[in-house]
Amino acid sequence: MAAQVVEEAPAVDVAKAEELKAAANAAFQAHKFASALNLYTQAIELNPKNAVYWANRAFAHTKMESYGSSIEDATMAIEVDSKYIKGYYRRGTAYLALGKFVKALKDFRQVQRIVPKDPDALKKVRECEKAITKAKFEEAIATEDEKKHSVADSLDYHTIVVDDSYQGARIEEDNITLDFVTKMIDDFKQQRSVHTRYAFQILLKTRELLLATPTLVHIAIPDGGHFTVCGDIHGQYYDLLNIFKLNGLPSKENPYLFNGDFVDRGSFSVEVILTLFAFKCLYPTGLYLSRGNHESKSMNKIYGFEGEVNAKFNETMNKLFTEIFCCLPLANVLNNKVFVVHGGLFSSDGVKLSDIAAIDRFREPPDEGLMCELLWSDPHPGTGRAPSKRGVGVAFGSDVTHRFLEDNNLELVVRSHEVKDEGYELDHGGKLITVFSAPNYCDQMGNKGAFIRFQAPDMKPQFTKFSSVWHPNVRPMQYANNFFSLLA
Repeated sequence: MAAQVVEEAPAVDVAKAEELKAAANAAFQAHKFASALNLYTQAIELNPKNAVYWANRAFAHTKMESYGSSIEDATMAIEVDSKYIKGYYRRGTAYLALGKFVKALKDFRQVQRIVPKDPDALKKVRECEKAITKAKFEEAIATEDEKKHSVADSLDYHTIVVDDSYQGARIEEDNITLDFVTKMIDDFKQQRSVHTRYAFQILLKTRELLLATPTLVHIAIPDGGHFTVCGDIHGQYYDLLNIFKLNGLPSKENPYLFNGDFVDRGSFSVEVILTLFAFKCLYPTGLYLSRGNHESKSMNKIYGFEGEVNAKFNETMNKLFTEIFCCLPLANVLNNKVFVVHGGLFSSDGVKLSDIAAIDRFREPPDEGLMCELLWSDPHPGTGRAPSKRGVGVAFGSDVTHRFLEDNNLELVVRSHEVKDEGYELDHGGKLITVFSAPNYCDQMGNKGAFIRFQAPDMKPQFTKFSSVWHPNVRPMQYANNFFSLLA
């Protein structure tokens, strides 16, 4: 009878794993979250039965806005140790970041069961309960008439009196002029506000223009002409002004496309969006706008824009912004060659430009389908498709990109949606470019910003990188109120 060979499990190098965790913690504290992720991963490979490593990596994923991956890691921490409260904290925080308050509440209540007197858990439970109650109340009082009609229908900015003491930019004879826009820009730079009347006028004119704009916009750039594409701005107004300093103000001769996520996180989102909207009114073919995943009601509640508008203007202005965001186009095509979208591509093949053009965009983004994926998806370096690290949309590989381009007779995909150390990154054999225009994102990431300039007719991308500039001492998410502390 042959002797039975019993293989011993490999010894766990506990000391080495702890060294890696300590190095990861140091990288995390230095805001080097990608390095921290890599080090936590190495620690997990040496000792996957340590719940701390999983929970710490979950927190690093949250800092990089990979909320789906954060939920997966936090769940692993809970499986390793069902009484490890940071596992529930991390998962609940990731659910919060996605606006999934019911799931977040369940996790924070579990923390309370394990540690009944934990003050932070109590705070998070109360805030989740308030958010859920508020959402239910708003849905209950929203009549069918309110759902069908725009707040713009009852607005007449002419009735709003501008007091003689107001010293800011003025719109004369109802015409938005370059003089007005440049004066408003300077007022914003000096932290002075624009009058409510003129803000409403800008919004109503922008709404009128966007209502007449298709869901998929085809932009023609004449031979010898140029066109600039910018990525996420995220309320970083002074960095937006730096883009204009480097590349010139928008105009018919110097057109721009801002590719979504104009607002949230940065605390000058009102200034950013009013400046972009004013240029859209001034030069409809000199500035184009695409919707991002943060041009949505749920994101604005969590990440600061709603609170900022209420602080600087009023609730009616907030409602009007919400409606206008639902009017924004979802994608653009430059010279029938370059497809520009905020997020990315799709969970199935065969999507044609005509399918995108046919999307009913006049609504809040759904949790799945083409519209969701346009706003939320990300590329991954391999092939095929994978679950999204964000928990929304899909991760798509190089073969998906190439098939989409071939199916639609296009040459390049440009998207934004992700922080990049150098402000941009080429993937999928150079057929996909990510551009991100908010340098030192949230005052902590240390990244460069970038924009892309295309010259017709060849439409080859040229990149400009830039660093962050000084801004007033107002922290990111200053207006996010209690939600900011919940996500910390």
